Amino acid sequence: MPNIVPVERIENRIFRLRGKRVMLDRDLAELYSVSTKVLNQAVKRNLKRFPEDFMFKLTTVEKREVVTNCDHLKVLKFSPQLPYAFTEQGVAMLSSVLGSERAIMVNIQIMRAFINLRRIGLTYVELRHKIDSMEKKYDGQFMVVFRALKELLEPPPVGEKRKNIGFHKD
Repeated sequence: MPNIVPVERIENRIFRLRGKRVMLDRDLAELYSVSTKVLNQAVKRNLKRFPEDFMFKLTTVEKREVVTNCDHLKVLKFSPQLPYAFTEQGVAMLSSVLGSERAIMVNIQIMRAFINLRRIGLTYVELRHKIDSMEKKYDGQFMVVFRALKELLEPPPVGEKRKNIGFHKD
């Protein structure tokens, strides 16, 4: 089966909201080659398939944050509609309500992207454990290094961007 959408493109559309990895209705509609309106109508006709842990509507604050942090979502800035966010399970359910061949094929790619992101997350956890065990073996001279490594592994708090590292030209 051909990859009709590169997994990297999908991974760039997955982000964290309310502690869950989600994709927005607009991005999903684009991947499925349907309008956001058509996607949301299909969902509304099948609302029983989308409990709150599968799909939720963004708040105004969440929408503003997403628009600020994701350049490709600038078009949502002046939209009066609050977008829907779909968790991995909600995305899986979407292919059944859309039913097109493309929806099925794109859905497979989206599931692979979620799996890749989960695998990367596990790698960070393993790395964190290794750093913790190394920290116990070495003396205080390396504390600065261990603190910096741990800081790099922590995601920035919601709404806060990481400081750029490296040399800055004044």
